[in-house]
Amino acid sequence: MTDPDALRPATADEWPAFARAMLDVFGEEPIGSFVDEPPALAELDRTLGLWDGDRVVATSGVYSRTLTVPGAVVPCAGVSWVTVSPTHRRRGVLTAVMRRQLTELHERQREPLAGLWASEGGIYGRFGYAPATARGNLTGSTRRMAFRPGVDLGTGTVTPVDAGAYRAGAPEVHEALRRWEPGAFERDERWWQRSLRDPPDRRDGATARRFLLHTESDGTVTGYAAFRIRTRETTDGEPDGTVLVDEVRGRGTPAYAALWRYLLDLDLVGTVEYPMASADDPLRHLLADPRALHARPVDGLWLRLVDVDRALSARRYPAPIDLVVEVRDGFCPWNEGRWRVAGHPAGGYCGRTDLDPDLVVDAGALAAAYLGGVSLGTLHAAGRVTEVSPGAVTLAATAFSWPVTPWCPDAF
Repeated sequence: MTDPDALRPATADEWPAFARAMLDVFGEEPIGSFVDEPPALAELDRTLGLWDGDRVVATSGVYSRTLTVPGAVVPCAGVSWVTVSPTHRRRGVLTAVMRRQLTELHERQREPLAGLWASEGGIYGRFGYAPATARGNLTGSTRRMAFRPGVDLGTGTVTPVDAGAYRAGAPEVHEALRRWEPGAFERDERWWQRSLRDPPDRRDGATARRFLLHTESDGTVTGYAAFRIRTRETTDGEPDGTVLVDEVRGRGTPAYAALWRYLLDLDLVGTVEYPMASADDPLRHLLADPRALHARPVDGLWLRLVDVDRALSARRYPAPIDLVVEVRDGFCPWNEGRWRVAGHPAGGYCGRTDLDPDLVVDAGALAAAYLGGVSLGTLHAAGRVTEVSPGAVTLAATAFSWPVTPWCPDAF
């Protein structure tokens, strides 16, 4: 099956079958409310399903979101729920789903970017997606994590709070910070509710989620953290628990450092784990012993440039650029060809040109470099970028960089 016309959105009545088919492929147990009716975040008109008789054999969905990119906030199609039943593999079904999604985004001039979290690393590269952010997977011994002398903890207060107080105080901090961090998504009421879901059967032996707020003397909230604790004992019966960190955000060093000091000084805890941390998290640079913190980075958000011209025009460039880039994009042929890319810190431009190229790049490499986290120089070394004009890689790599490391703490 490669005909995209056979794919269609699911209706509300079809949602239970659609959801069960999706969960079966992911190997997850159905959760009553999720299966019984579409969740608040579902956009049924942006789902795609394939039916074999009355059986759902493929699923996908799109969330309408906005993504921070270098210097701007841009609409981004959040692709999720992508499954194909084992009975219908290797028939072109996934290719048809991906092509239908991207073609509709292009033809309807919707989001210029699409992003997803890949369940397997070898799937989405052939459709022009590439990892554009990384998760740090930070771990370490809390007993070794003393701060450097002189770290400013400020005069604010870290307070344990319930979910209601956290929900009231955290969003303003998140919104202020995410607008400066490429890779970050907005969180409206629905997404905050989703982030607070805490079913007991998903805690994997840890406590319910706990919350902290950092407030200044005037009551202003300047930071927040969410975490769990998993208790255990050593073979000698000594307590040696783990603090499992979901998120730590602070508007400035004192708030950020104070929240971490609270987490690292918890009683009966010997280890910290922060899977979703930025690969360039500042915590390492607060420590007197930077070797106390270990990182095992893995891919985070995968990005796809739906329309090269709209995507490259939307972001900003910290150094001037005016080059011709030839894009190779066999999956989205409307992106094929030569584009003049010009930009500076205040704006960008991308349009068709007949001029000779300075660089030749494939669509996936361009997506990897788009948020500024992967250097075009590195991609050149890997054979993903061809330099035609001497010095063009250096110029482009500098212009496509960004002073803030891309990070996406929101999987979907």
